[in-house]
This record gives sequence, C-alpha cells and structure tokens, in this order.
Amino acid sequence: MANPGYGKKSAPDQEPRSGRDFGHLPAREASIAGYLDRLDDESDMSIKTLAKHLSYGQCAIGTALNNLSAAGHLRRVRRPVTLDGCPRWVWHTFFSRTARDDAWWDSFLGGEVPVTEPSRTARSTVYDALARLGRIDARLTLSAAECGSLEEQAAEWFARGAGEAQLVQGVMAGLPEKVEHPYGFVRARLLGKLPPELPETPRHEAHYEVVCTACGEPSEGAGMRGGLCEGCRGRRPGLAADQVHAHAGQVRAAMRTGRTGRRMEKGARA
Repeated sequence: MANPGYGKKSAPDQEPRSGRDFGHLPAREASIAGYLDRLDDESDMSIKTLAKHLSYGQCAIGTALNNLSAAGHLRRVRRPVTLDGCPRWVWHTFFSRTARDDAWWDSFLGGEVPVTEPSRTARSTVYDALARLGRIDARLTLSAAECGSLEEQAAEWFARGAGEAQLVQGVMAGLPEKVEHPYGFVRARLLGKLPPELPETPRHEAHYEVVCTACGEPSEGAGMRGGLCEGCRGRRPGLAADQVHAHAGQVRAAMRTGRTGRRMEKGARA
C-alpha cells in the first residue's frame, strides 16, 4: 500500500468486470492492466513497486503504463494539500477498467463528474469487498443475499472517500473470538465506523492537476494527449546534428577547463 492519501484511485462508472476487459491491448499491457484493475485503492502504483510483483522489468512496466495511458485506462495527477501548515503535493494514479477518451478524463479530473448514480462499478466493488470478508476470515462469511442487503451501507463508505482496503480494515479490526451473527456484526461495523462526510467541493473547481504519465511534469496548454506530453509522445522537435555536436564540444571543453583549473590550483598550493 502507498502512504495514506497516495496511490491508486478507481475511476467511477466503469463497466462490470468480464473476461474481455483488456482484449484490445497487447499481451503485456493486458496482463499489467488486469493486475492494476484488481489492486485495492491506495495501493502503490510506482514502477519500482510494480516491478517487484510482476514478471516485467522497470523499463517494460514504464512503457506499458504509458501505453495504458494513451489507451485511456489511466491518468497520473497531483493535488496541493497543506499538512501542519506546510504545502505539499499529493500524487494519485486514476485507473479505469473502461477505456476513456481525453474529453472524459478532462471533464472528470476538472470536477465535472460524468457518472450515473449509483454507478455499476460502485455496486460491483462494494459487493466484492463484502464477499472478500469471508475469504479473509471465515467468521465474517456472508451469503450472496446478505452481501446484496449490505451494499447500501457499504457504498456510503465509498461515497465518503474510503477505499476498499479501508472498508475491510474497518470491519475486521479487533474481531472477537467468535462471531455469532456475521450479517449483524458487519452491519453494525459499517454503521458504527462510517467515515465522516467529505466537505463539498464546488463543481467548477478543478480537483487535480494532470501530469504526464511518463515524465511526471504537469500539462501545459493543450499539449497533453492520452495523458502524455508532446515530448514523451515523440512530437517535440529534437536538436539538429550540428547542434548536438556543438553542445557536446562545449561540454568537453568545460570538462577540460575544469581539469586544467584543478591542476593549476594544486601546483599553486605546492
């Protein structure tokens, strides 16, 4: 998991999971996308961490994330926060099982959330989280009907900004030695530990600043396409050959001058 407030965030209103979610992607990208899709919110999605858990190197994963961004499945963003009076940036990676175009991402990240309420993905995620409880600890095993009955209470956690990991931890923390009635116990935990409501944010106020998936630099003007800046898409004009040679000559001359200067200083001290 990433530090609190960082890491993965699931985009809203995604299609339910199926065996064809990433069939339009190359094999490597489809494999990595399937792994990302099943990560809990707030999971660490840095290249180094992913490389520790996947059978790909850092370079391959970095390229795959760029391709997933271009295909509309993820965006990297940052937002300013103030902690203990000190301003700092908080970084997130939004992931969407359902591919989105630039217009959708721009609208969503700009504060205009184009979703239906309640979204199908929210219901699916809530149900999965409730079903997982029994797989983690048999004392909290729920039936399909009980999971469905508790969806409304669990969905309120997500509406208040909690991720799946936070919900599971809140329900399972400090379990008694024996749980007589799992349904009643889970329901009481969901209601008793419900997070506080989030403060309202004006819809016209942008929530996040989009950064390039590849280089991490913020977008400038209309230069961002598919979550990548012009340079990382290969559209920034490179230097001509004579400019490259001239720049290299300047660097070599500076290095020679530095070495000569150091020798002169040593001779003077001697």
